[in-house]
Amino acid sequence: MMDATLLVIAKAPVPGFAKTRLMAAMTAEDAASVAAAALLDTLAAARQAPFARRVVAMTGDLAEAMRSDEIRKSLAYFDVIDQRGDGFTERLIHAHHDAAGSGPVVQIGMDTPQVDPAMLTDIGEALAPSSAILGRAEDGGWWVLGLHDASDAQALRAVEMSTDRTGDDTRDALQRCGLVVGAAPTLRDADELVDLDPIARQCHPNSEFARCVAALPVSRPTGETL
Repeated sequence: MMDATLLVIAKAPVPGFAKTRLMAAMTAEDAASVAAAALLDTLAAARQAPFARRVVAMTGDLAEAMRSDEIRKSLAYFDVIDQRGDGFTERLIHAHHDAAGSGPVVQIGMDTPQVDPAMLTDIGEALAPSSAILGRAEDGGWWVLGLHDASDAQALRAVEMSTDRTGDDTRDALQRCGLVVGAAPTLRDADELVDLDPIARQCHPNSEFARCVAALPVSRPTGETL
């Protein structure tokens, strides 16, 4: 058991609230179903990773979410806290503090359902004093941030989120704080329609995400079918 906290930043998969970029290609309910499947698989991987504490920082109304009963059952294995702060950056910083105080933390989102327990374990075990680990996303952002000291999340104040430079800017901000930034594997975020099938192929065929994507009633671009 690692003396570290695994922190999942999550948004309740409410239609019209979660995965809104997918709504150009499908209904709000189907987009929220994709979000629910991704969250369930992420939580399943997180439960199996040997962290001392597992925390979910949640925003949104689970009562209105797709597959809310299943999500609530999965959340029983986690300490659930509310996200707080204005803007995504503030919510990330507060979540690191609220989840772990000044201890080690590995923070992920719910957009990479292909993540597995071994990957999370490797990241947690690699954290050392004066270090951080950053896992890039293919779109230029990042999907995982490991910090030996959660207070170093303050470095995110200098970073604009959700751009194609967010990954580079986050690395630079951490280095300016004197941290040695190691690299985790690069993964693809499930943000757009073209992302779904490639990610589903990386998941177990019986995973929630793979089954959800296979059942979507949408036309896919050439070369992106399962």
